[in-house]
Amino acid sequence: MEEREERTRVRFPNVSDVWEARKRIAPYVRRTPLVFSHRLSEISGAEVYLKLENLQEVGAFKIRGAANRVLSLSEDERRRGVTTYSTGNHAQAVACISGRLGVRAVVCVSDRVPKAKLDAIRRWGAELRIAGSSQDDAEAECRRLSAAEGLVIVDPFDDPFVIAGQGTIGLELLEDLPDVDMLLVPVSGGGLVSGISLAVKANKPGVPIVGLSMERGAVMHASLQAGRPVTLPESDTLADSLLGGIGAENRYTFELVKRHVERVVLLPEAAIARGMAFMLRRQGMMVEGAAATGPGALLSGAVTLPEGSKAAVVITGNNVDPDAFLDTVKGVRGD
Repeated sequence: MEEREERTRVRFPNVSDVWEARKRIAPYVRRTPLVFSHRLSEISGAEVYLKLENLQEVGAFKIRGAANRVLSLSEDERRRGVTTYSTGNHAQAVACISGRLGVRAVVCVSDRVPKAKLDAIRRWGAELRIAGSSQDDAEAECRRLSAAEGLVIVDPFDDPFVIAGQGTIGLELLEDLPDVDMLLVPVSGGGLVSGISLAVKANKPGVPIVGLSMERGAVMHASLQAGRPVTLPESDTLADSLLGGIGAENRYTFELVKRHVERVVLLPEAAIARGMAFMLRRQGMMVEGAAATGPGALLSGAVTLPEGSKAAVVITGNNVDPDAFLDTVKGVRGD
């Protein structure tokens, strides 16, 4: 994969890039467990397994893509430093890997990012800029900084290195569950599901991949319906990690999701809360709303699985304010 592609010539990442990413990031990321969920299997009539990316050092899968991108930078680019925009998890990942490599990182976020995530970004040593009330506003500040100070942008999703890094989850899934029949993956900008689809579809092209998002402000879903990238206003949601646009000039993820994802299912807030309660009461884990979309989809019946099939659900992260989490799940069925 060439590190700098001309804007007029797009080469999409492929499974070879995912294998390269796996070698590059191995010293910096954890191979997370794939665990059997007895209760979700009982409810769905299938074998359901949870891929626990919430156990990464930064609490989310985002370290995979961020590490692959920052590690691919030239020495000159590392000296200049990096900047990014994010709803929180990617920001923490960029801050973490940059700190480990001694690279300056400036993170741009909107005022919708929860305090718990802002505090975590600061703990990793990154400089923090709060700009506007949407991810689009944060992106604009990020691009301004890049132009003004020469910082290299680490895109949260629409970057071939980021996509390939996230795709390493797919390689691990196939090794741990080679006869998987279906994948359930949260979708925002599409970097995660694009990368996983590259790894999985290259080996098992018939495996359906179902994307999951919230009803409020699901930009990728709306873009797929419109046949082009669109923008939507952001609304408060338990799945705040899934907020944000996909970029009017989206180069990779929109097309990859269109090619490889069978459908995107939208969940009401009640289903997301139910998934969060399930993860606490049945798995003993406090996860953010985006990470609970898979369990929530199965518990609510928004997604059904063929009898006797094997399904993997990606649990994306745990960066949630504990007090807000406990308020959310209080009195909610955890099945």
